[in-house]
Amino acid sequence: MILPSKNDIDNISYDILKSSKSLDIFPTPIEKIVQHSELYIAGGIDLKSLEKKYKSSHFSEALKSGLSKIRGFLDRREKVIYLDMDQIGSRQNFVTLHETGHNVLPWQNKTLEFLDDDETLDPDTQEEFEMEANYFASVTLFQNDRFDNHAKRFELGMPSVVQLSNHFGASVHATFRRYVENTKYRCALLILKNLSEKGKVANGDFRNSFHSESFLSNFGSLEWPENFGYKWEFIKDHLFLKKKWKVNGSINLKTLNGNVDFTYHYFGNSYNSFVLIFPKGENKATKTKIVLK
Repeated sequence: MILPSKNDIDNISYDILKSSKSLDIFPTPIEKIVQHSELYIAGGIDLKSLEKKYKSSHFSEALKSGLSKIRGFLDRREKVIYLDMDQIGSRQNFVTLHETGHNVLPWQNKTLEFLDDDETLDPDTQEEFEMEANYFASVTLFQNDRFDNHAKRFELGMPSVVQLSNHFGASVHATFRRYVENTKYRCALLILKNLSEKGKVANGDFRNSFHSESFLSNFGSLEWPENFGYKWEFIKDHLFLKKKWKVNGSINLKTLNGNVDFTYHYFGNSYNSFVLIFPKGENKATKTKIVLK
């Protein structure tokens, strides 16, 4: 879905970053942005107390659907953001900026309360207000064109993504996606979920995939199965790698041009596994190389 308000959000984000003196400060100073937006963060969501305080049907329905899924809540009247503090720091950063987006985008100001869970925070959500808040969070966290400028300094590869993730204070997931969708390199990203534990039948499920524009122009969109078994090398990587990352994988995939040999980089965390795919020789060592330890 094309976001009609994209340019407006870009401008609002840049103005906030600049006026809050957050541009070129790394990692991106979330609290400074929140304060500039005249909000404050209430650490920890006491769901039961919030249920009594906020009696809207939206809030009640969300509570019934599963308390553990609630990640953030904005009360515009009291200018407060409630956060689920069980999330990792980089995830809290994104959720905080998502809620801030609901507050600062002027056309959303008729809604006084926003309750966000894993579905509304999913980058693939189709609800327009949530898409806008997600986009605001991403473009602000990665400081508009600052991310692209930094990414250009490094050679193509997973270590560069991890470095950028740490530099901006973003999750590896969000950084991988922005990296692939904005790079000039020919690359694709496969994200896996529900990977099996060691000692059990090797498998993982398809979560989603992304392609750079240049990859699509050359090879088209890669097609993936819904489930991956032991025959896939990156499933073996998940089971047997000690460091949970790899930069010398090889894979043969069907494309619009027939079967092609690609290089892949693998990275896994406790949530997902990421497979960055690109043509052999695409990451020529002409730029700064990041080495993971």
